[in-house]
Amino acid sequence: MAKKNTKHAKPPNKGEFRDVLDPKLQMLRNGSSRVNLARAQQCSALGASRKAALDTPSWAFEEISVRQQQLTATRGKLAELSDDVMVNVFVALSPDAPAAKLPGQTGRRADFATLQVPISRVDEISEEIGVMHVELGQAVRVPHPRVRLSSSTGDGISLDDPLLGPPTHAAAPTSNHTGGAGILIGIIDVQGFDFAHDDFLNADGTTRFEAIWDMGGDSRPPPATTGMFTYGSELLKQHMDVALQESPTVGASPTDLEPQSQMTPGSHATHVASIAAGNTGVCPNAQIVGVLIDLPPEDADRRRSFYDSTRIAHAVEYVLAKASELGCQGVSINISLGTNGHAHDGSSAVSRWIDHALATPGRSVCVAAGNAGQEAPTANNEFGYIMGRIHTEGRIPASGLNRDLSWVVFGDGIADLSENELELWYEPQDRFSVRLRPPGSDEWLPAVAPGQFIENKQLDDGTFVSVYNERYHPANGCNRIAVYLSPFLSPNEVVGVKAGTWTVRIEGDEVRDGRYHAWIERDDPRNLGRHADTQYWRFPSFFSTETNVDRSSVSSLACGHRVVSVANLDQATERPNISSSQGPTRDGRFKPDVAARGTEIVAANGFDPDRPWIAMTGTSMASPYAAGVVGLMLGVEPALTAAQINGIIRRTANPLPSTSYDWRDDAGFGRINPDACVKEARRAFEQKDLFP
Repeated sequence: MAKKNTKHAKPPNKGEFRDVLDPKLQMLRNGSSRVNLARAQQCSALGASRKAALDTPSWAFEEISVRQQQLTATRGKLAELSDDVMVNVFVALSPDAPAAKLPGQTGRRADFATLQVPISRVDEISEEIGVMHVELGQAVRVPHPRVRLSSSTGDGISLDDPLLGPPTHAAAPTSNHTGGAGILIGIIDVQGFDFAHDDFLNADGTTRFEAIWDMGGDSRPPPATTGMFTYGSELLKQHMDVALQESPTVGASPTDLEPQSQMTPGSHATHVASIAAGNTGVCPNAQIVGVLIDLPPEDADRRRSFYDSTRIAHAVEYVLAKASELGCQGVSINISLGTNGHAHDGSSAVSRWIDHALATPGRSVCVAAGNAGQEAPTANNEFGYIMGRIHTEGRIPASGLNRDLSWVVFGDGIADLSENELELWYEPQDRFSVRLRPPGSDEWLPAVAPGQFIENKQLDDGTFVSVYNERYHPANGCNRIAVYLSPFLSPNEVVGVKAGTWTVRIEGDEVRDGRYHAWIERDDPRNLGRHADTQYWRFPSFFSTETNVDRSSVSSLACGHRVVSVANLDQATERPNISSSQGPTRDGRFKPDVAARGTEIVAANGFDPDRPWIAMTGTSMASPYAAGVVGLMLGVEPALTAAQINGIIRRTANPLPSTSYDWRDDAGFGRINPDACVKEARRAFEQKDLFP
């Protein structure tokens, strides 16, 4: 056992101690192993051992045996924990932390490490020398672009349609460039890469993919490039080329001969890669590396998978290592996935990790801004707006005043088995308390003042409530209030979170600034089946119309200081798509940076040879276009830094019709201009001596 970190030792007063664990990690630590095995189906940073997953039924309500424990607010007694449930965390380290690997370490960059440890051991990790803060990996959300199919037989989109196809990317730059030759395009995504699609084949029939790291795969050994990652399966170009060559002989598709853990028809990853670097894409001469985040389609499989932000950090490290190994002069990475937790100010662990990686010239990361821009329905029975009502903000003008937030848990004939989460961030000068009132009740839970919490408190309706009020968060120095609403699961009864409007009252104890922002962590809508007369769902909670503020909905991953945050431009209307998320960041920075074509984009349709092309709509489609443009820029000037790349993109963007050069919360600085970006990249380092 490592020497205890006495800096974080708990003082002797009962109920008072210093904790370096973030609130959700505290809550998970104090749930029993049975509870956390169930949670692993919907918590991306939790995973069950193979034995535990087999021994414990998945969402079979008549069989599941789970009982959450009621714990005191002083956390005097922890739940009995085993090593059956693993957790992914970021650990912030002091500069004088030992260089040796921490127990369970899976990655390291500067003063951050990623660890995968049994949740029963997180207390031990927090007591290691040099550990300043332990942060749970944030949920990575499944992209849900709007989809339309096309085929050579005429159904769906006509490939003769001058607007939608064929996928020639008519807006690609026409200026002198290399097509991305010598550049690596890295795609971090889900649902599988169809390396055998015509859009990724060379003239000799080989694939343009140099490697695919399938984080959930087991068909090949893990990556050997970095020496850090011991999980997943790495498909190398030689493996894929052999599969392409042998496919006609054995009568099986190349992707069946070299399978991935996800090979979804209409694959999101394939479509995104096609836009950025396919033969019809923006960078047709670039090399391609894919990273497949482990996101199985079935809930039972998700208990054994991890798809949190620590995996995003690992994916970035892998692509950068591959670029070095291949001798590429530059690397442009696209991430069309998002996170919604944390402060939306670039201070999350994964954002700081990526920003540090981008300090080296010749690197860039483009991130989809997100699809949470819609706040109201556009037609009857249309519920897209629910995914958009995730943000609110306001100001308490003086001490003694308060503000109420209306937080809606969906009912209407269903029971919600989600872990509903709300985070409220406010300035360090202030002191706010928070109260919670359940739907239909006139009684409030006790006020939680700064430095206090309620943990896993079961209400009469069965819902479990946890509330934490933190001062001086170590990432940004601000204060955070975190509220969690959890369902009740028992051998004989399953009770969803109480449906209706939960009221969150913010009370100004001491007000010097008064401003606050709050975000709801979104669940992907998912039908979990029926038991007796009840239909069970995981369903996203949302703010009421009165509480929602339709701005600052950009994915927290797209709020990083050095990433390029990309909005979805509808090229037909020359306006941002209604679903595209808006800025600014919580700290007032200009995100998104730019808008790119993201509406009805035709590109490769993965794993469906009868219908080779597919049209998708979302910021997921806009971001790889920008990543391709960055690849062209690095192709002509590989010494550009991420900051310079972002500056050039902002400088050269074209304002949308009837707008100015001012930044806009839904379109950034305007439409990306590929020709101007490449031209400006060429002359970025030119200087002229006025007195030669």
